[in-house]
Amino acid sequence: MSIPPATPQAEHPAIRVRGLAKSFKDLQVLRGVDLDVARGSIFALLGSNGAGKTTLVKILCTLLRADAGSAEVNGFDVAARAADVRESISLTGQFAAVDEILTGRENLVLVARLRHLKDVGAIADGLLRRFSLTEAGARRVATYSGGMRRRLDIAMSLIGNPPVIFLDEPTTGLDPEGRIDVWRAVQELAEGGTTVLLTTQYLDEAEHLADRIAILHQGRILVNGTLEELKRLLPPATVEYVEKQPTLEDVFLSLVGTAANGEQR
Repeated sequence: MSIPPATPQAEHPAIRVRGLAKSFKDLQVLRGVDLDVARGSIFALLGSNGAGKTTLVKILCTLLRADAGSAEVNGFDVAARAADVRESISLTGQFAAVDEILTGRENLVLVARLRHLKDVGAIADGLLRRFSLTEAGARRVATYSGGMRRRLDIAMSLIGNPPVIFLDEPTTGLDPEGRIDVWRAVQELAEGGTTVLLTTQYLDEAEHLADRIAILHQGRILVNGTLEELKRLLPPATVEYVEKQPTLEDVFLSLVGTAANGEQR
């Protein structure tokens, strides 16, 4: 029995970037970026404001054209086969692209119809369940919390089952509970086989989510590796013994406990 040849998508990483450069007039934003993102993984691109993260994502999503270098997404060259790339991806930006007038379910149904899919109601209901939004599905999105809007935004990006998803600083402006909700959703994406490229400024976010982390600084990748590999770049931490000062929690519990004991007497 003969084995069919591997498809280009199966032979390549989900994302491959070589020597990517981009300038805006005299400002060099990307200065020769190289990276690979394995299929089904979460890859965190870490960097401060102005490092070039969003510019790189826009090039990979065919929204900008690079000045030099090459990039492939799902086996397709982003410059030569832009239409194939766009069919393979979904992009969630820094602000949730949801319609506040519509309900959560109506937002999902609308996107499914725009993608000319069948059984749009079943698709919407399935995504509401997947992102724990079933009870809120009939409510207008204007009533949603920030975390719920972001979860809905990510759910909308999954319609059509794109193999690669770009999340550009998805937790910007969210409270801690909202961030945890988004983290859980991102982890579920990877567990389902979706490749996720995540850009973030938050160190704990990259540490918590990513299989691999790259640090982008002034348009260049400084380091690229697993969390353990990056930690080994620094010398082991020295152990120091310092006098422990009481925390506000210690003071509170001590005072409340003393008062309670006095009342019991």
